Amino acid sequence: MPCPALPDGFDFTDPDVLHHRVPLPEFAELRRAEPVRWIPQPPNLAGFGDEGYWAVTRHADVKYVSTHPELFSSTVNTAIIRFNEHIERDAIDAQRLILLNMDPPEHTRVRQIVQRGFTPRAIRALEKNLHARAGRIVESALANAGPGGSFDFVTEVACELPLQAIAELIGVPQEDRAKIFDWSNKMIAYDDPEYAITEEIGQEAATEILAYAMNMSADRKQCPAKDIATTLVAAENEGNLASDEFGFFVLMLAVAGNETTRNAITHGMHAFLTHPDQWDLYKRERPATAAEEIVRWATPVVSFQRTATQDTELAGKQIRKGDRVGLFYSSANNDPEVFDTPEVFDIDRDPNPHLGFGGGGPHFCLGKSLATLEIDLIFNAIADAMPGMRLVGDPRRLRSAWINGVKELQVSAG
Repeated sequence: MPCPALPDGFDFTDPDVLHHRVPLPEFAELRRAEPVRWIPQPPNLAGFGDEGYWAVTRHADVKYVSTHPELFSSTVNTAIIRFNEHIERDAIDAQRLILLNMDPPEHTRVRQIVQRGFTPRAIRALEKNLHARAGRIVESALANAGPGGSFDFVTEVACELPLQAIAELIGVPQEDRAKIFDWSNKMIAYDDPEYAITEEIGQEAATEILAYAMNMSADRKQCPAKDIATTLVAAENEGNLASDEFGFFVLMLAVAGNETTRNAITHGMHAFLTHPDQWDLYKRERPATAAEEIVRWATPVVSFQRTATQDTELAGKQIRKGDRVGLFYSSANNDPEVFDTPEVFDIDRDPNPHLGFGGGGPHFCLGKSLATLEIDLIFNAIADAMPGMRLVGDPRRLRSAWINGVKELQVSAG
């Protein structure tokens, strides 16, 4: 059944769409009328040489696809739903070495190794240091604020704690965090003309991260340290990562652990400042449920994709082997069949079975505990030091096919 409210030619992965807004009305229309819908594209528009993808918009269907990797592969076409149309297929296939783009059993082997860095004990060991870092980040933003106490929340606050947490976690010297920030920005910004980043520059940035991490791996094998890099690569006969595997792990962290948490924090601050009752509630009570609602509200990754490994059926639609299937987390996280008043930003929301960390299954986010810790710590620090923060301007959004990103958010400390 066609969706009369969905304009002809509307494509949820069009970077111009996310440049302006998350298409929540269109998602709602699909959930109501056609929850799994074929979205046609010109051949090779997304880099895959096909003619489109299936948009999956209901919470239950996104979970189903996520938890059946035998039917829906992350490896065949990777999890990235749209590349630049000029990308070479070899460049897409090379990304299969990243954990995000692996299927079991290879995914299982690598994940069992890297999850050593994300155990509850490992995260607890970081908490005291990250608590202090969050406080210093906010103090520094205050000290560096311009006239009227104004500053860019993205660069001064939101990006700093995720970068410092990654550096702390894997042993990257803090003075190198700006390199990781720059490389990760270049890797995901090729759709935004403001950055003038070509696909080639993005690939060069990925190469820089790989080289940096592989050199780090070699160094830890020679001179072990008390960090996760040593745990993952240095010990013998314990199923450790090869140098190139460690390199691709760090590359994934640069985006999955940096860009996503940074954008969750930025969207969370914007949500608080446009919902002052929630900011007052947070300052007064600091509910433990706030971080999860911030992630649901922000949903930094709008979508990933899978590729059907065989003919199958989903929500009454016949999916053919080789078809790409888009998992739209932003839609699932606003599904009224799962969330009461999903359009309301409610930091007391509980339960909150959002899919902001993935739909379950083998690719559920390894860094969930670290991300929610970072969000809790930074907003506690902001509430303590800048309780009167206010908006100075509207957020400037990233032009992207799959990231709900904000480049700039001007605020005043109040």
